Amino acid sequence: MAFIAGLMVKRVPFIVAELGKDADPFMLHIWAAMAEKERCMISERTKAALAAAKARGVVLGGYKGGPAPDNQKGTQALQEKAQEFRGRVAAVIAPLHSEGLSLRAIAGRLEGMGIKTSRGKTEWTAAAVKRCLG
Repeated sequence: MAFIAGLMVKRVPFIVAELGKDADPFMLHIWAAMAEKERCMISERTKAALAAAKARGVVLGGYKGGPAPDNQKGTQALQEKAQEFRGRVAAVIAPLHSEGLSLRAIAGRLEGMGIKTSRGKTEWTAAAVKRCLG
Protein backbone atom coordinates (compact mmCIF):
# COMPACT_ATOMS: atom_id res chain seq x y z
CA MET A 1 0.00 0.00 0.00
CA ALA A 2 2.85 2.38 0.82
CA PHE A 3 4.37 1.73 -2.60
CA ILE A 4 1.13 2.71 -4.39
CA ALA A 5 0.75 5.78 -2.18
CA GLY A 6 4.34 6.79 -2.98
CA LEU A 7 3.66 6.53 -6.70
CA MET A 8 0.50 8.58 -6.31
CA VAL A 9 2.42 11.33 -4.45
CA LYS A 10 4.85 11.45 -7.39
CA ARG A 11 1.83 11.79 -9.70
CA VAL A 12 2.58 8.63 -11.64
CA PRO A 13 -0.39 8.04 -13.93
CA PHE A 14 -2.29 4.79 -13.34
CA ILE A 15 -4.27 2.85 -15.89
CA VAL A 16 -6.30 0.14 -14.21
CA ALA A 17 -7.88 -2.51 -16.43
CA GLU A 18 -11.07 -2.56 -14.36
CA LEU A 19 -11.33 1.22 -13.97
CA GLY A 20 -9.69 2.68 -17.09
CA LYS A 21 -7.48 5.80 -17.31
CA ASP A 22 -9.53 7.90 -14.90
CA ALA A 23 -9.00 5.72 -11.85
CA ASP A 24 -10.11 7.55 -8.74
CA PRO A 25 -7.24 7.88 -6.22
CA PHE A 26 -9.58 6.78 -3.43
CA MET A 27 -10.39 3.55 -5.31
CA LEU A 28 -6.69 2.95 -5.95
CA HIS A 29 -6.06 3.16 -2.20
CA ILE A 30 -8.93 0.73 -1.54
CA TRP A 31 -7.63 -1.77 -4.13
CA ALA A 32 -4.09 -1.49 -2.76
CA ALA A 33 -5.36 -2.09 0.79
CA MET A 34 -7.34 -5.14 -0.39
CA ALA A 35 -4.25 -6.52 -2.14
CA GLU A 36 -2.18 -6.07 1.01
CA LYS A 37 -4.84 -7.83 3.10
CA GLU A 38 -4.97 -10.71 0.62
CA ARG A 39 -1.17 -11.10 0.79
CA CYS A 40 -1.44 -11.37 4.59
CA MET A 41 -4.23 -13.95 4.32
CA ILE A 42 -2.22 -16.01 1.81
CA SER A 43 0.75 -15.95 4.19
CA GLU A 44 -1.42 -17.13 7.10
CA ARG A 45 -2.96 -19.95 5.03
CA THR A 46 0.46 -21.07 3.83
CA LYS A 47 1.90 -21.09 7.35
CA ALA A 48 -1.11 -23.06 8.62
CA ALA A 49 -0.83 -25.59 5.79
CA LEU A 50 2.89 -26.06 6.39
CA ALA A 51 2.30 -26.52 10.14
CA ALA A 52 -0.40 -29.11 9.42
CA ALA A 53 1.87 -30.96 7.01
CA LYS A 54 4.68 -30.93 9.55
CA ALA A 55 2.30 -32.28 12.21
CA ARG A 56 1.44 -35.15 9.83
CA GLY A 57 5.13 -35.99 9.62
CA VAL A 58 5.85 -34.56 6.17
CA VAL A 59 9.50 -33.58 5.85
CA LEU A 60 9.63 -29.94 4.82
CA GLY A 61 12.46 -28.24 2.98
CA GLY A 62 15.62 -29.66 1.54
CA TYR A 63 19.30 -29.66 2.31
CA LYS A 64 19.94 -27.17 5.13
CA GLY A 65 23.73 -26.96 5.14
CA GLY A 66 26.32 -28.80 7.11
CA PRO A 67 28.67 -31.28 5.50
CA ALA A 68 27.97 -31.70 1.80
CA PRO A 69 25.99 -34.84 1.06
CA ASP A 70 27.90 -37.57 -0.78
CA ASN A 71 26.12 -37.24 -4.10
CA GLN A 72 28.46 -39.66 -5.86
CA LYS A 73 27.37 -42.54 -3.64
CA GLY A 74 23.72 -41.60 -4.08
CA THR A 75 24.07 -41.29 -7.84
CA GLN A 76 25.92 -44.58 -8.06
CA ALA A 77 23.23 -46.34 -6.00
CA LEU A 78 20.50 -44.95 -8.24
CA GLN A 79 22.35 -46.05 -11.36
CA GLU A 80 22.83 -49.54 -9.96
CA LYS A 81 19.16 -49.76 -9.06
CA ALA A 82 18.15 -48.59 -12.55
CA GLN A 83 20.50 -51.12 -14.17
CA GLU A 84 19.05 -53.91 -12.03
CA PHE A 85 15.52 -52.89 -13.02
CA ARG A 86 16.44 -52.74 -16.72
CA GLY A 87 17.95 -56.20 -16.48
CA ARG A 88 14.79 -57.68 -14.97
CA VAL A 89 12.45 -55.98 -17.42
CA ALA A 90 14.71 -56.62 -20.43
CA ALA A 91 14.20 -60.35 -19.83
CA VAL A 92 10.51 -59.78 -20.57
CA ILE A 93 10.94 -57.14 -23.29
CA ALA A 94 13.66 -58.82 -25.39
CA PRO A 95 11.55 -61.82 -26.50
CA LEU A 96 8.64 -59.54 -27.41
CA HIS A 97 10.98 -57.30 -29.39
CA SER A 98 12.48 -60.28 -31.21
CA GLU A 99 8.94 -61.29 -32.24
CA GLY A 100 8.80 -57.99 -34.12
CA LEU A 101 6.40 -56.15 -31.83
CA SER A 102 6.62 -52.36 -31.90
CA LEU A 103 7.79 -50.50 -28.82
CA ARG A 104 4.26 -49.22 -28.24
CA ALA A 105 2.85 -52.76 -28.54
CA ILE A 106 5.44 -53.98 -26.02
CA ALA A 107 4.43 -51.15 -23.71
CA GLY A 108 0.83 -52.32 -23.99
CA ARG A 109 1.85 -55.89 -23.17
CA LEU A 110 3.80 -54.75 -20.11
CA GLU A 111 0.76 -52.83 -18.91
CA GLY A 112 -1.39 -55.91 -19.52
CA MET A 113 0.98 -58.06 -17.47
CA GLY A 114 0.80 -55.56 -14.61
CA ILE A 115 4.52 -54.81 -14.73
CA LYS A 116 5.22 -51.39 -13.28
CA THR A 117 7.81 -48.90 -14.49
CA SER A 118 10.91 -48.12 -12.45
CA ARG A 119 8.95 -45.29 -10.84
CA GLY A 120 6.06 -47.55 -9.90
CA LYS A 121 3.65 -46.37 -12.59
CA THR A 122 1.42 -48.72 -14.53
CA GLU A 123 1.54 -46.77 -17.81
CA TRP A 124 4.45 -47.63 -20.09
CA THR A 125 5.64 -45.52 -23.00
CA ALA A 126 7.51 -46.57 -26.09
CA ALA A 127 10.46 -44.43 -24.93
CA ALA A 128 10.60 -46.27 -21.59
CA VAL A 129 10.59 -49.62 -23.39
CA LYS A 130 13.40 -48.42 -25.66
CA ARG A 131 15.50 -47.34 -22.66
CA CYS A 132 15.10 -50.80 -21.14
CA LEU A 133 16.24 -52.45 -24.36
CA GLY A 134 19.52 -50.69 -24.63
